[in-house]
Amino acid sequence: MSDSSPVFTDIHCHLSFPEFDLDRDRVIGDLRAAGVRYLIDPGTGLETNRRSIALASQHDFIYSNVGLHPHETNAPLAPELFDELATQARSAKVVGIGEIGLDYHWPDHDPASQEAAFREMLRMAVSLDLPVVIHCRDAWPDMLRILSEERSSALRGAMHCFSGDLDMARRCISLGLKISIPGTITYKKSPLPEVVASVSLGDLLSETDAPYLAPVPKRGKRNEPAFVVHTVRKIADHRLEPFEAVTEALVNNAKSLFGLA
Repeated sequence: MSDSSPVFTDIHCHLSFPEFDLDRDRVIGDLRAAGVRYLIDPGTGLETNRRSIALASQHDFIYSNVGLHPHETNAPLAPELFDELATQARSAKVVGIGEIGLDYHWPDHDPASQEAAFREMLRMAVSLDLPVVIHCRDAWPDMLRILSEERSSALRGAMHCFSGDLDMARRCISLGLKISIPGTITYKKSPLPEVVASVSLGDLLSETDAPYLAPVPKRGKRNEPAFVVHTVRKIADHRLEPFEAVTEALVNNAKSLFGLA
C-alpha cells in the first residue's frame, strides 16, 4: 500500500470474540491490506476484557477497551467486580471504558441494575481519565437522563453503533460525546444519513461492530474490520465531501479521543 492510500479506523470491533478464532490472522491481513491502521477491540465483561487486552498486546495497531455490557448486569454485582474492572482498565493498551450502557431490548432486562452499573463505570472512566464507549438500545430517555446527571468536564467518549435520530445525536454531542457510525448507514430506512450530513465532521467516528451488522454490499455475512471502508464511503457520500478528507478527519478524531499513538 502506498503512502498516499487512505487510512481508516475501526473504533469498535470484537476481533477477540470466538467468531474470529478460526481465521483471525487472515482477517488481520485483510484489514491491514484495506488500510485499517487503528483498531479498538472492546470487552463486555471480565473474561472478554482479558481476551481484548491479550489481543492488543500482540499487535501494535490494536487497542483495547474494558467494560461491562448491560447484558452482564442482571445478576447481583459484587463490589469486588468493579475493583477488578478498574485494574484491567489500567493495562497498558487500554484506551477507554466500554462497552457499557443500557439495553432494554430483551424482556428480562433489569433497568435498575443496568443503571447502577452504568453509573459506576462512568465514574470509573472519569477517575481514570479515560473516554467511555456507550451502548444504547431501546433506552434513550434513561440514557440521556443519566448522562445529563453524570455530566462533567472529564466525561467524554463515543456513542457506539449509533442508532438514534438527529435530535438524539445533537443531545449526545452537547454532553461531550462523539457519534460512531456503523455499517447500518448503508441500510434502507436508516436515520444515519441525516445525522452524518448535519453534524460536524469533527463529531463523527467510524466502526464496524464486527462480527455484527455487516454493511451493504456485505450484508448477511459475518462483518469484518476491513468492511469499514464501505461505511466511510457512505459517510463521505452523504456529507458531499471528498472521500480523502473524510477518512483523514475520522482517523484524527479517533486518535484525539482515544490518545492513539
